[in-house]
Amino acid sequence: MNSIVKVPLTVLGAQQLRDELHRLKTIERPAVITAIAEARAQGDLSENAEYDAAKEKQGFIEGRIAELEAKLSTAQVIDPASIEAEGRIVFGATVELEDMNSGDTVTYQIVGDDEADIKLAKISISSPIARALIGKHAGDTADVMAPSGVRQYEVLDVRYI
Repeated sequence: MNSIVKVPLTVLGAQQLRDELHRLKTIERPAVITAIAEARAQGDLSENAEYDAAKEKQGFIEGRIAELEAKLSTAQVIDPASIEAEGRIVFGATVELEDMNSGDTVTYQIVGDDEADIKLAKISISSPIARALIGKHAGDTADVMAPSGVRQYEVLDVRYI
């Protein structure tokens, strides 16, 4: 039996992938096709750098379109606001943590691999910190193996937004 692995995405993450796919199909793909046609019109393709560059870009665009279509076809879109997790940390949850070593507080949302962006405080479900947090409640502590050694965090708050 061939089972398809569902890829978790938040509603926002799925929309961002759909937006990128739409842009690639409606703007990037037609532009590169035009560039190839213009380069072809210049004659000898064997020494035509514009043609080679356009063909290479077309390959990247087509590859990314295929990748996005595959991800979206296997996506399990999860709306964090509709989760009934009774205070547990689950995919999509936004967590406020206190670093027990430094006393600093941080807030992260646990998202899919494609959505992760530390600058936006979005961490991947497969990251060490997210894996250590899954299933915990406010008041619990989690030990996270970091490059600098084990870090301990206390869960201050869990929200589903």
